[in-house]
Amino acid sequence: MLPAEPRHDWTRDEVEALFRLPFNDLLFRAQSVHRRHFEPNRVQLSTLLSIKTGACPEDCAYCPQSVRYDTGLKKEALIEIEAVVAAAREAKANGATRFCMGAAWRSPKDRDLDKVEAMVREVKSLGLETCVTLGMLKHEQAERLAGAGLDYYNHNLDTSPEYYGRIITTRTYEDRLNTLANVRDAGIKVCCGGIVGMGEGPADRAELLRQLAILNPHPESVPINNLVQVENTPLHGTEELDPIEFVRTIAVARILMPKSYVRLSAGRTSMSDEMQALCFFAGANSIFYGDRLLTTENPQNAKDRALFARLGIQPDGRQSGIGDRESSSVSSRENGCTALA
Repeated sequence: MLPAEPRHDWTRDEVEALFRLPFNDLLFRAQSVHRRHFEPNRVQLSTLLSIKTGACPEDCAYCPQSVRYDTGLKKEALIEIEAVVAAAREAKANGATRFCMGAAWRSPKDRDLDKVEAMVREVKSLGLETCVTLGMLKHEQAERLAGAGLDYYNHNLDTSPEYYGRIITTRTYEDRLNTLANVRDAGIKVCCGGIVGMGEGPADRAELLRQLAILNPHPESVPINNLVQVENTPLHGTEELDPIEFVRTIAVARILMPKSYVRLSAGRTSMSDEMQALCFFAGANSIFYGDRLLTTENPQNAKDRALFARLGIQPDGRQSGIGDRESSSVSSRENGCTALA
């Protein structure tokens, strides 16, 4: 029996038991949950732009933007508002309904927010939803972004609390949770997920999802990133995650957070069409759409459109508004957002 409403009291044993289900049983359950809350053949499209690239002081082991790793990435200052607006117009013309902006900061300085607030206002004026990822936020900074009309803030947990110290040492898990609390308190929706394939074990993947699912309310958007290995970062050469295990992660995320958008984020360039099709069946209903994700490659728009045509999937052109499928008929859709920080 599927629960009527989302739960926030999942235990480790319950989540690990979901991961151990036979693959067909898990996907059947995930698809059943998905159809209860969403149109099954709709996928939301978002576009992500790096508005400030490189020279980040953090030591995230997966990230080519860290100043600690020599990845050949060119440092770029915060770009001008006109360039952001041009990119947002192009994204909308290509079918995106949300425009996400990412800056490689540990946390923004107050003076940086002046430009970011202007970017948010300009992008919203185009009829797009807005999301930013800027690192850790103070309460006052979250209030400023809310005042500018920001729809979503992305701040991922990345992995389980137990594995976290193997990936990042320059900020704590509690720091991340505090930023999420500040965002919620300011009335901004939350985009929060993680990265798999970083050498973590099955228990870590289960605990990452449990940590997300015990947040109340659940993140409206849950990006699941498959590690993109970048030469000269500490995680380069990590054994790749089994594709079936990745699909399992998508399915469990859908079951735990039934009303959230679950997004296929980084790593899609290495996924076959068949693997992505399984992810959509498992409950993924959002993707990043465009040629790049911050600093890594992403499938081109034409390739995504061809896959959608083969699968009978339609892009979701409606702006967000969470609602059960029963209460909003065929229009039951919302948007989701993420970035890789």
